[in-house]
Amino acid sequence: MKLTTAAFGLGAVLFATPLAAQMPSRTGQDEKPAPATAEKAPDIKPSSGARKALIELQTAVNANDVANIPAKVAAAQAVATSKEDKYLIGQMQLKAALAAKDNAAMAAAIDVIAGSGYLDAAKSAQLYSSLGGSLYNSKQFTQAAVAFEKASQLDPSNADFQINLGESRFAVGQKAEAVKAMQRAIQLRTAAGQKPEEALYKRTVTIAYGAELPVAAELGRQWVAAYPSADSWHNSIAIYRNLVKPDVEGTLDLLRLMQASGSLSSAADYNLFATAAADQSNFNEAQAVIDQGIAAKVVDPTNPMFRDTVVGLKSKPKATAADLEVAAKSAVNGMALLRIGDRYYGMGNYAKAVELYRKSMGKPGVDANIANLHIGMALARSGDKAGASAALNAVTGPRAEIAKYWLLYLQTHA
Repeated sequence: MKLTTAAFGLGAVLFATPLAAQMPSRTGQDEKPAPATAEKAPDIKPSSGARKALIELQTAVNANDVANIPAKVAAAQAVATSKEDKYLIGQMQLKAALAAKDNAAMAAAIDVIAGSGYLDAAKSAQLYSSLGGSLYNSKQFTQAAVAFEKASQLDPSNADFQINLGESRFAVGQKAEAVKAMQRAIQLRTAAGQKPEEALYKRTVTIAYGAELPVAAELGRQWVAAYPSADSWHNSIAIYRNLVKPDVEGTLDLLRLMQASGSLSSAADYNLFATAAADQSNFNEAQAVIDQGIAAKVVDPTNPMFRDTVVGLKSKPKATAADLEVAAKSAVNGMALLRIGDRYYGMGNYAKAVELYRKSMGKPGVDANIANLHIGMALARSGDKAGASAALNAVTGPRAEIAKYWLLYLQTHA
C-alpha cells in the first residue's frame, strides 16, 4: 500500500531568509533582508550570546563545509539558551543532513528541532512524518516506524501517521502491530466524522488474515458494514470460514448468508453449498443451489467438480410441502423438527421453517443456539427485522460469531 503523502516536507522548515540578514549589523544599522526564494519566512530572533556562533554555523552549512560543521554545531549548542537558538541549530543541521542525504543526521536534526519547543506539535509531527517517508523509501523500515511513532505521539489525531506506521511495521514483519496501527487509523477517521476509505479496510483485513489473527473476522465485518458489496461479503465470510473452519452446520449457515447477500459467486461456493446440504439430506436445497448456479452460468453440470453431485441428486427424493407436513406431525424428536424446518427454509417457506424451529426448542438433543440462529436467519429472509434481531442476539457460544454476520445482514439489508 502506498504511504500517505505528508503535507509538510522536510525542506519546508528551511526558511529562505539567511540568518545573518535577520540580525542587527555591527554598525547598529539593520541590514536589508535578502529576498526569499520561497514564501516569506518569519524573523527568528536568536539570543545575543548565541548570535556569533549561529552565524558561523550557517556560513559553514551554506558553504557545505562538511569538515567543520560538527565543530560549529557543538560551539552553537554550547551557547544556545533560547528555543529560537535551539531551533536554528536544528534547522541548519537539517539543511546539512539533506545536502548529505544522511537519514540518520536528518533524524537527529529533527529531534533537535522538535525538542526546541519553537514549532508547534503538529508541525514537528509533520517533520517526523516526512522523515519517515524518506526512511521508508530507503527501505529503512525500522527507523521509519520510529519516525512515524514520534509523529503520532505529537499529533495523535492524525490517521495518516498511523497508516504509515502500520505499513512500516508490516515491512519488518510485525503484522500484529501493523494491524493495531491501521485499526487506530480507522478509529481516528471515524471519530473525526470521516468514512475510512475502503482501501484501508481491505489492507487491514488482508494483513490480519495473512497473519491468521483472530481480529481478522471482526475487521471483515467492519469492512462489510462500511462498504457492503458482493466482494466484501464474499471475502469477509470466506476469511471467517478459513480461519475458524466451522462444522457442516456452521458452513451451511454461512453459505446461506452468501446466498442471501448475493455473494455466492464462485463454482467452489456452489459446490460446497450443494455438498453440505446433501450431507444433511436436504436434497431440495442442494438441488436448488445447483439450479441457481446453472442459471447464473457459474455451474457447469458436466464439469468433474459437479458431475457426481448432479448425478447423485437425480436419484435422491425431493420432499414436497405435503411430505413435510406429514413428517412434522410424525417427528419423534426435536432434531427431526429442526431438520424439517431446514427443509422449509431451503424451499423458501420461512414462516413454516420458523414454526418448526420453535417447536424444536427445548427438546432433548437440540442446541438452543442453533435453533435461535436458524429462527433469526429465517425471519431475516422473511423481512422480520425485529424478530430476527431478537433471535440472533440470543445466540451464544461458537454460533454467536455466525449470528453476528447475520445481524450485519439485517443492518445492510434493512
